[in-house]
Order: sequence, then C-alpha cells, then structure tokens
Amino acid sequence: MLYEASLTFLVKLEQQLKLLGLWSLTPPSTIALASTAPFACDTLAFEQWLQFIFIPKMQQLIDTQSSLPSQMAIAPMAQQVWQARPDRQEIIALLDQFDQLLTNQY
Repeated sequence: MLYEASLTFLVKLEQQLKLLGLWSLTPPSTIALASTAPFACDTLAFEQWLQFIFIPKMQQLIDTQSSLPSQMAIAPMAQQVWQARPDRQEIIALLDQFDQLLTNQY
C-alpha cells in the first residue's frame, strides 16, 4: 500500500512539473548531479533536483521494494524556494502530503 501510494505521488508530481513547464528534456551535467549540497541547491534549480535526483531515487526504492525514508521534509524547501510563486502551491501541497505519508508510515 505504501509503495503504491508513493508511486501515485511521484506520478502526480511529474504531471504537475510538466503542466507548469518545469520538466526538462535535457538532463543537467554529471557534475551538477554530483552535488553534495542539500537539494543540490548549489548546482540545480529545485525543480531539476525533483526531476533528476528525487524522483529517480524514490522510483528505484519503490521498484526494489526497499525501505522508504521515514522522515522526509521536502515541502518546507519547496515553500522556501517558491514562496513568491502562487502557481506552484499545488506542487507544494503535493510534496507536503508525500512528506506526511512517509513520516506517518509506522
């Protein structure tokens, strides 16, 4: 159930990113993806981090039925980055629901 719900969130997240024109067809450089900063904030835009790091890692965990994070707080970062962007509130709300799902899994 948790894996199915998580997969549903990832699909909705991808749809929202595409709907708002935040989905890129060109991946960032290998160097940009190798950032060790939280959310790769030094090399990627937040939406790039979601697309090229977060979604693939979560997809891999779901596909392999590995343990999902039990403490996730992505929505606060989204709120910080997109605070002046009312058009991104639906993505923030979705990330908040995903944070809550994973935090309350036990």
